[in-house]
Amino acid sequence: MTAKPEDGSALRLSDFKAERARLLRLAYRMLGSVSEAEDIVQEAWLRWCDVPGGVDSPAAYLTRIVTRLCLDQLKSARARRETYVGAWLPDPLVGTTERDEALADDVTLTLMLAMERLSPLERAAFLLHDVFDTPLPEIAAALGREPAAVRQLASRARRHVQSAGPRFALQPKEAEEISRAFFAAAASGDAKALSALLTEDVAIHADGGGKVLAFRNVVRGLERALRLFEGLKRKHVDLPRFIRPIMVDGLPGYVSIERGEVLQTTALELREGRITAIYIVRNPDKLRHVQEALGLF
Repeated sequence: MTAKPEDGSALRLSDFKAERARLLRLAYRMLGSVSEAEDIVQEAWLRWCDVPGGVDSPAAYLTRIVTRLCLDQLKSARARRETYVGAWLPDPLVGTTERDEALADDVTLTLMLAMERLSPLERAAFLLHDVFDTPLPEIAAALGREPAAVRQLASRARRHVQSAGPRFALQPKEAEEISRAFFAAAASGDAKALSALLTEDVAIHADGGGKVLAFRNVVRGLERALRLFEGLKRKHVDLPRFIRPIMVDGLPGYVSIERGEVLQTTALELREGRITAIYIVRNPDKLRHVQEALGLF
Protein backbone atom coordinates (compact mmCIF):
# COMPACT_ATOMS: atom_id res chain seq x y z
CA MET A 1 0.00 0.00 0.00
CA THR A 2 1.42 3.35 -1.05
CA ALA A 3 1.45 6.03 1.65
CA LYS A 4 -0.33 9.22 0.87
CA PRO A 5 1.83 12.40 0.84
CA GLU A 6 0.10 13.69 3.92
CA ASP A 7 0.90 10.41 5.69
CA GLY A 8 4.61 10.97 4.95
CA SER A 9 4.38 14.53 6.27
CA ALA A 10 2.70 13.35 9.44
CA LEU A 11 5.38 10.71 9.97
CA ARG A 12 8.13 13.28 9.40
CA LEU A 13 6.52 15.62 11.96
CA SER A 14 6.15 12.74 14.41
CA ASP A 15 9.83 11.81 14.03
CA PHE A 16 10.87 15.40 14.63
CA LYS A 17 8.65 15.85 17.68
CA ALA A 18 10.10 12.69 19.19
CA GLU A 19 13.61 14.16 18.95
CA ARG A 20 12.90 17.85 19.54
CA ALA A 21 13.64 18.00 23.28
CA ARG A 22 16.94 16.16 22.82
CA LEU A 23 17.92 18.37 19.89
CA LEU A 24 17.11 21.51 21.87
CA ARG A 25 19.21 20.25 24.75
CA LEU A 26 22.13 19.48 22.44
CA ALA A 27 21.94 22.91 20.80
CA TYR A 28 21.79 24.68 24.17
CA ARG A 29 24.77 22.74 25.52
CA MET A 30 26.72 23.56 22.36
CA LEU A 31 25.88 27.28 22.37
CA GLY A 32 24.95 28.29 25.94
CA SER A 33 22.01 30.32 24.63
CA VAL A 34 18.35 29.34 24.90
CA SER A 35 17.19 31.61 22.08
CA GLU A 36 19.98 30.51 19.73
CA ALA A 37 19.24 26.86 20.51
CA GLU A 38 15.58 27.38 19.62
CA ASP A 39 16.58 29.06 16.35
CA ILE A 40 18.90 26.17 15.50
CA VAL A 41 16.18 23.58 16.13
CA GLN A 42 13.71 25.57 14.05
CA GLU A 43 16.22 25.67 11.19
CA ALA A 44 16.76 21.93 11.60
CA TRP A 45 13.01 21.40 11.22
CA LEU A 46 12.97 23.38 7.97
CA ARG A 47 15.87 21.35 6.61
CA TRP A 48 14.26 18.13 7.77
CA CYS A 49 11.14 19.03 5.79
CA ASP A 50 13.28 19.35 2.64
CA VAL A 51 14.99 15.96 2.98
CA PRO A 52 13.85 13.80 0.04
CA GLY A 53 12.70 10.23 0.58
CA GLY A 54 12.91 8.11 3.68
CA VAL A 55 15.64 8.24 6.32
CA ASP A 56 16.78 5.07 8.07
CA SER A 57 17.56 6.80 11.37
CA PRO A 58 15.77 10.13 11.89
CA ALA A 59 17.48 10.61 15.27
CA ALA A 60 20.97 10.30 13.77
CA TYR A 61 20.10 12.46 10.77
CA LEU A 62 18.62 15.23 12.91
CA THR A 63 21.58 15.08 15.31
CA ARG A 64 23.88 15.59 12.34
CA ILE A 65 21.89 18.61 11.13
CA VAL A 66 21.82 20.28 14.56
CA THR A 67 25.48 19.56 15.28
CA ARG A 68 26.63 21.09 12.00
CA LEU A 69 24.39 24.13 12.44
CA CYS A 70 25.80 24.61 15.94
CA LEU A 71 29.38 24.34 14.71
CA ASP A 72 28.67 27.07 12.17
CA GLN A 73 27.00 29.18 14.86
CA LEU A 74 29.92 28.77 17.25
CA LYS A 75 32.26 30.42 14.77
CA SER A 76 30.27 33.66 14.85
CA ALA A 77 29.48 33.28 18.56
CA ARG A 78 33.17 33.20 19.45
CA ALA A 79 33.80 36.30 17.40
CA ARG A 80 30.96 38.10 19.20
CA ARG A 81 32.27 37.07 22.61
CA GLU A 82 35.59 38.71 21.87
CA THR A 83 33.75 42.06 21.88
CA TYR A 84 31.22 41.12 24.59
CA VAL A 85 31.05 43.70 27.37
CA GLY A 86 32.24 42.13 30.63
CA ALA A 87 32.06 38.47 31.60
CA TRP A 88 30.05 36.07 29.43
CA LEU A 89 27.92 33.43 31.16
CA PRO A 90 25.51 30.88 29.67
CA ASP A 91 21.79 31.61 29.80
CA PRO A 92 20.58 30.39 33.20
CA LEU A 93 18.29 27.37 33.30
CA VAL A 94 16.20 27.71 36.42
CA GLY A 95 13.55 25.01 36.01
CA THR A 96 10.69 27.50 35.87
CA THR A 97 9.35 26.48 32.45
CA GLU A 98 8.73 23.35 30.40
CA ARG A 99 11.51 24.61 28.13
CA ASP A 100 13.97 24.65 31.02
CA GLU A 101 12.89 21.16 32.03
CA ALA A 102 13.44 19.95 28.47
CA LEU A 103 16.96 21.40 28.54
CA ALA A 104 17.87 20.02 31.96
CA ASP A 105 20.44 17.23 32.37
CA ASP A 106 23.50 16.42 34.47
CA VAL A 107 25.69 19.09 32.87
CA THR A 108 26.52 21.77 35.44
CA LEU A 109 27.15 25.46 34.98
CA THR A 110 30.80 24.94 35.90
CA LEU A 111 31.09 22.30 33.18
CA MET A 112 29.44 24.66 30.69
CA LEU A 113 32.08 27.26 31.48
CA ALA A 114 34.88 24.70 31.25
CA MET A 115 33.63 23.71 27.80
CA GLU A 116 34.17 27.29 26.65
CA ARG A 117 37.88 26.46 26.63
CA LEU A 118 37.35 23.67 24.09
CA SER A 119 37.46 24.01 20.33
CA PRO A 120 34.04 23.67 18.65
CA LEU A 121 34.91 20.16 17.42
CA GLU A 122 36.13 19.09 20.88
CA ARG A 123 32.96 20.45 22.45
CA ALA A 124 30.74 18.63 19.97
CA ALA A 125 32.66 15.35 20.34
CA PHE A 126 32.58 15.52 24.14
CA LEU A 127 28.87 16.35 24.34
CA LEU A 128 27.78 13.76 21.79
CA HIS A 129 30.03 11.03 23.22
CA ASP A 130 29.97 11.64 26.98
CA VAL A 131 26.66 13.41 27.59
CA PHE A 132 24.33 12.19 24.83
CA ASP A 133 25.77 8.66 24.45
CA THR A 134 25.78 8.95 20.67
CA PRO A 135 27.35 5.97 18.87
CA LEU A 136 30.83 6.73 17.57
CA PRO A 137 29.99 6.19 13.85
CA GLU A 138 27.14 8.72 14.15
CA ILE A 139 29.45 11.29 15.78
CA ALA A 140 32.01 10.71 13.04
CA ALA A 141 29.34 11.33 10.38
CA ALA A 142 28.13 14.47 12.15
CA LEU A 143 31.63 15.92 12.46
CA GLY A 144 32.99 14.69 9.16
CA ARG A 145 35.87 12.93 10.90
CA GLU A 146 37.09 9.36 11.22
CA PRO A 147 35.92 7.49 14.37
CA ALA A 148 39.50 7.34 15.70
CA ALA A 149 39.83 11.12 15.37
CA VAL A 150 36.50 11.60 17.15
CA ARG A 151 37.66 9.38 20.00
CA GLN A 152 40.78 11.50 20.36
CA LEU A 153 38.74 14.73 20.32
CA ALA A 154 36.44 13.45 23.07
CA SER A 155 39.36 12.17 25.14
CA ARG A 156 41.25 15.46 24.87
CA ALA A 157 38.12 17.41 25.79
CA ARG A 158 37.46 15.15 28.77
CA ARG A 159 40.92 15.86 30.17
CA HIS A 160 40.31 19.61 29.90
CA VAL A 161 36.97 19.56 31.74
CA GLN A 162 37.40 16.68 34.20
CA SER A 163 37.86 19.01 37.18
CA ALA A 164 34.60 20.89 36.46
CA GLY A 165 32.17 18.28 37.80
CA PRO A 166 30.05 18.91 40.90
CA ARG A 167 32.07 18.53 44.10
CA PHE A 168 29.12 17.24 46.10
CA ALA A 169 25.35 17.07 45.78
CA LEU A 170 23.10 19.25 47.90
CA GLN A 171 19.64 18.38 49.11
CA PRO A 172 16.97 20.94 48.06
CA LYS A 173 16.57 22.18 51.63
CA GLU A 174 20.32 22.73 52.04
CA ALA A 175 20.52 24.50 48.69
CA GLU A 176 17.71 26.87 49.65
CA GLU A 177 19.24 27.59 53.07
CA ILE A 178 22.61 28.50 51.56
CA SER A 179 20.97 30.65 48.88
CA ARG A 180 18.85 32.57 51.36
CA ALA A 181 21.77 33.02 53.76
CA PHE A 182 24.00 34.42 51.04
CA PHE A 183 21.27 36.72 49.71
CA ALA A 184 20.65 38.16 53.19
CA ALA A 185 24.37 38.66 53.89
CA ALA A 186 25.05 40.23 50.47
CA ALA A 187 22.01 42.52 50.62
CA SER A 188 22.95 43.82 54.06
CA GLY A 189 26.69 43.97 53.39
CA ASP A 190 27.25 41.91 56.54
CA ALA A 191 30.99 41.27 56.43
CA LYS A 192 30.94 38.77 59.28
CA ALA A 193 28.18 36.67 57.73
CA LEU A 194 29.80 36.85 54.29
CA SER A 195 33.18 35.81 55.69
CA ALA A 196 31.56 32.71 57.16
CA LEU A 197 29.97 31.82 53.82
CA LEU A 198 32.75 32.60 51.31
CA THR A 199 36.12 30.96 50.69
CA GLU A 200 39.30 33.02 50.72
CA ASP A 201 39.67 32.60 46.95
CA VAL A 202 36.04 33.30 46.07
CA ALA A 203 35.44 34.62 42.53
CA ILE A 204 32.43 36.70 41.48
CA HIS A 205 31.38 36.73 37.83
CA ALA A 206 28.68 39.13 36.60
CA ASP A 207 27.14 39.13 33.13
CA GLY A 208 25.36 42.35 32.22
CA GLY A 209 26.29 42.30 28.56
CA GLY A 210 26.56 46.08 28.51
CA LYS A 211 22.77 46.26 28.84
CA VAL A 212 22.63 46.89 32.61
CA LEU A 213 25.19 47.89 35.22
CA ALA A 214 27.55 45.06 36.14
CA PHE A 215 31.24 44.94 37.01
CA ARG A 216 33.24 43.99 33.93
CA ASN A 217 36.06 42.03 35.53
CA VAL A 218 35.90 39.00 37.77
CA VAL A 219 36.20 40.01 41.43
CA ARG A 220 38.63 37.62 43.10
CA GLY A 221 39.41 37.11 46.76
CA LEU A 222 37.47 37.47 49.99
CA GLU A 223 38.64 40.98 50.86
CA ARG A 224 37.66 42.40 47.49
CA ALA A 225 34.32 40.61 47.67
CA LEU A 226 33.60 42.07 51.11
CA ARG A 227 34.45 45.56 49.90
CA LEU A 228 32.17 45.07 46.91
CA PHE A 229 29.12 44.12 48.96
CA GLU A 230 29.82 46.79 51.58
CA GLY A 231 30.10 49.39 48.82
CA LEU A 232 26.79 48.32 47.24
CA LYS A 233 25.04 48.62 50.58
CA ARG A 234 26.56 52.03 51.22
CA LYS A 235 25.63 53.44 47.79
CA HIS A 236 22.04 52.20 47.67
CA VAL A 237 19.28 52.76 50.18
CA ASP A 238 16.78 50.41 48.53
CA LEU A 239 17.21 46.72 49.24
CA PRO A 240 17.02 43.88 46.71
CA ARG A 241 14.05 41.51 46.85
CA PHE A 242 14.39 37.73 47.03
CA ILE A 243 11.93 36.17 44.55
CA ARG A 244 12.54 32.44 44.83
CA PRO A 245 15.28 29.87 45.35
CA ILE A 246 16.35 27.98 42.21
CA MET A 247 18.88 25.53 40.88
CA VAL A 248 20.91 26.95 37.98
CA ASP A 249 22.35 24.08 35.96
CA GLY A 250 23.00 22.03 39.06
CA LEU A 251 24.14 24.90 41.31
CA PRO A 252 22.06 26.37 44.15
CA GLY A 253 20.95 29.94 43.68
CA TYR A 254 18.05 32.34 43.48
CA VAL A 255 16.14 34.85 41.39
CA SER A 256 15.99 38.38 42.76
CA ILE A 257 15.06 41.94 41.88
CA GLU A 258 18.15 43.96 42.60
CA ARG A 259 18.67 47.64 43.26
CA GLY A 260 17.38 49.67 40.34
CA GLU A 261 14.66 47.06 39.65
CA VAL A 262 17.06 44.79 37.74
CA LEU A 263 16.13 41.12 37.38
CA GLN A 264 19.01 38.85 38.32
CA THR A 265 19.83 35.19 38.74
CA THR A 266 22.63 34.17 41.10
CA ALA A 267 24.25 30.73 41.14
CA LEU A 268 26.62 29.56 43.86
CA GLU A 269 29.44 27.07 43.41
CA LEU A 270 30.43 25.35 46.65
CA ARG A 271 33.60 23.75 47.96
CA GLU A 272 33.56 21.98 51.32
CA GLY A 273 30.36 23.73 52.31
CA ARG A 274 31.46 27.27 51.45
CA ILE A 275 30.90 29.43 48.39
CA THR A 276 33.91 29.48 46.07
CA ALA A 277 32.32 31.11 43.01
CA ILE A 278 29.30 33.33 42.39
CA TYR A 279 27.75 33.57 38.91
CA ILE A 280 25.41 36.53 38.39
CA VAL A 281 23.37 37.02 35.21
CA ARG A 282 21.80 40.47 34.75
CA ASN A 283 21.71 40.73 30.96
CA PRO A 284 17.98 41.10 30.19
CA ASP A 285 18.40 39.28 26.87
CA LYS A 286 19.38 36.16 28.82
CA LEU A 287 16.57 36.42 31.36
CA ARG A 288 13.48 36.81 29.20
CA HIS A 289 12.37 33.23 29.76
CA VAL A 290 12.82 33.67 33.52
CA GLN A 291 10.90 36.94 33.54
CA GLU A 292 8.11 35.42 31.48
CA ALA A 293 7.82 32.31 33.64
CA LEU A 294 7.66 34.26 36.90
CA GLY A 295 5.29 36.93 35.55
CA LEU A 296 7.63 39.75 36.50
CA PHE A 297 7.25 43.32 35.29
